[in-house]
Amino acid sequence: MSIITLTTDFGLKDHFVGALKGKILSAYNQAAIIDISHHIDLFNIPQASYIIGAAYESFPEGTVHLIGVDAEYSKQNRHIAMQLNGHFFICADNGILSLLSQKIVPQKIVEINIHDRLPENASDMDVFVTVACHLAKGGSLNVIGRETNEIKPIQELQPTVADDKNSIRGCVVYIDHFGNCVTNITQKQVREAARGRDFEINFSTKIIKGVKKGYSDFTVNERFSLKNYEGEKLAIFNEAGYLEIAIYRSNPSTVGTASSLFGLKYRDVVSVVFK
Repeated sequence: MSIITLTTDFGLKDHFVGALKGKILSAYNQAAIIDISHHIDLFNIPQASYIIGAAYESFPEGTVHLIGVDAEYSKQNRHIAMQLNGHFFICADNGILSLLSQKIVPQKIVEINIHDRLPENASDMDVFVTVACHLAKGGSLNVIGRETNEIKPIQELQPTVADDKNSIRGCVVYIDHFGNCVTNITQKQVREAARGRDFEINFSTKIIKGVKKGYSDFTVNERFSLKNYEGEKLAIFNEAGYLEIAIYRSNPSTVGTASSLFGLKYRDVVSVVFK
């Protein structure tokens, strides 16, 4: 089975996602198409990068990941395909893949150059579909592009370590369905900067001391059950390895969420301060 995943900012109101799947099946009817997300905020590169980075390792090696976010082709926004960690990624060279390639060295990157081989009215998604189906069938990257060693880095929203090494300044890059606020600060960055020191997380005049092992990592005894902790603020390193600010059993209709209770939004500053 050949898997092609889709991550876009198309939403589900319009025909775009259905048409994209139709194009894939028309080119390769044996493809298994899996939606990762179609609700990336419009043109939001850091969010798209986080989502694909958090999801791709759940799929078997050989999976092809088509990313349709800010994908319009131009001289400044070329199309690329990358093989990394046994997976293939197809997107515009706009910074989406730079976070992945910072963690793991890509096996190969090519600049896609098949545009002139397609019909004159072919869209950017037609290019991506052609490449995705070629790779899903076992085709080589060399056939659809020329090798390159450079891709654009994400120019914004990068966490920074203070000169005195006593803090890390990052920001919220994603708010999930539960209202949990994911930052761009990684567990690895905190461990390396902490050097065994305790730390607290500061944001919106709030403070959380340390991180929990999971959402329900609270002291339970005869007097206090987990029910008593509903609505408590907490911080964890999520499955993708990023610092996340949450509310235990968050619910916008009852106890509220980290986003609603603290007023946290995309780009809001979150700092880790070492003691």
